[in-house]
Amino acid sequence: MRDDNKKVDARLLTGVSETALLTLYGRAHQAAAPDPIIDDPMAVKLVDSIDFDFEKFGRRGQEMALRSLAVDRCAIDYLTAHPRATVVALAEGFQTSFWRLDRALPDPQFTWVSVDLPPVVDLRRRLLPHSPRMTHLAQSALDYTWIDKVDAGNGVFITAEGLLMYLRPDDALELIAQCARAFPGGQMFFDLPPTVVKKVGRKGLRSSKRYRVPPMPFSLSVRQLAKLARTTPGIRAVHDVPMPAGRGVFFGTLYPALWRFPPTKQFRGVYALLDFG
Repeated sequence: MRDDNKKVDARLLTGVSETALLTLYGRAHQAAAPDPIIDDPMAVKLVDSIDFDFEKFGRRGQEMALRSLAVDRCAIDYLTAHPRATVVALAEGFQTSFWRLDRALPDPQFTWVSVDLPPVVDLRRRLLPHSPRMTHLAQSALDYTWIDKVDAGNGVFITAEGLLMYLRPDDALELIAQCARAFPGGQMFFDLPPTVVKKVGRKGLRSSKRYRVPPMPFSLSVRQLAKLARTTPGIRAVHDVPMPAGRGVFFGTLYPALWRFPPTKQFRGVYALLDFG
């Protein structure tokens, strides 16, 4: 992390890459709240180190922090069983999962591969601490040469947090299939919005008067998600991951209950965990 008072300009990020700042902003806001739902001091420091008009995003809701909590729980379970595994963070943006997991595990031995486009990787290198257990690959997640650079000998856990929904459906499904073929015994986490979003938000959805989230052409219902185990070679099981409880009556009680409620399942988004075998 930078130790001077000069902020780093992140205004060169546009399109889908800019959404990395949106999710960072929401997560940092929740971490800095008096009653935080996520322990993420690195995210708070990161926002303070970046020169960017974060307020244009408008919303700073709990959803982004809750998603990170869901990923963390799945990763901790895998790393507890495979302590020397490699975590591959596809289109990582400004996620700070490495440091949260490093604190959460009693004897962290996992290694980390961060994959993102060159402008994002450059900013990560300038803004975040270095670790000998972390490797950055400046390339698209759809450039599958990253697969050959991953040490899979001790297991692989893949995160695609906030990525697949922005891809064309064929590209998203091919990315899943490539991971399933390459990493038997591994797992993959990804999230998707409700299927209605690709219909009502063909030009993207507004989060404020000054910002429109890019279009999200890919999504799956819970029922469609379950079919991946039958249609994609290498996927052994598909898990519908629960929504963590947040703060307040809605996010603490109602939202997690609605996530589990059978009649509403087909209309919500998904947190998916795939077992490869």
